[in-house]
Amino acid sequence: MVREHSAALVRYFARRGPRQDAEDLAAEVLAVAWRRRDDVPLEAVLPWLYRTAGFTLANHRRKLIDLPVDEVPETGTVRVSEHPELSALFDAELRGALESVGERDRQILLLHAWEGLDGTELAEVLGISRSGSDAALSRARKRLQEAWTERLSF
Repeated sequence: MVREHSAALVRYFARRGPRQDAEDLAAEVLAVAWRRRDDVPLEAVLPWLYRTAGFTLANHRRKLIDLPVDEVPETGTVRVSEHPELSALFDAELRGALESVGERDRQILLLHAWEGLDGTELAEVLGISRSGSDAALSRARKRLQEAWTERLSF
């Protein structure tokens, strides 16, 4: 599991928070997976890890909120130069559109776009049915398109 999925977990965290914390957070998820190895579905290991990663990231962010302001790491200051295709995500217009769609829609869109999850895997991460995940992705895409169009019209 570690050899197969640790790089994907590090990328997941590096895209969503301070890059310096990505490896530690990925290790934390893998430790949870080890402790709960009987609960990890063999047919959906990576989606289970991503779901756990979402909870781990939320907990990490709550801890950051408790830090004094001068200790909170800046977000969005490091561009993803080694992945040029991702640098577009640091564009202020797109970042603003993504921020306006809401946390759940943003999670769905990024799991689909960055992690390549679709259909059954996305449903597994979200804890909903396959048809529910398809509908959620469709709605999230529509909201992003509307937010993008609204931002461009100003």
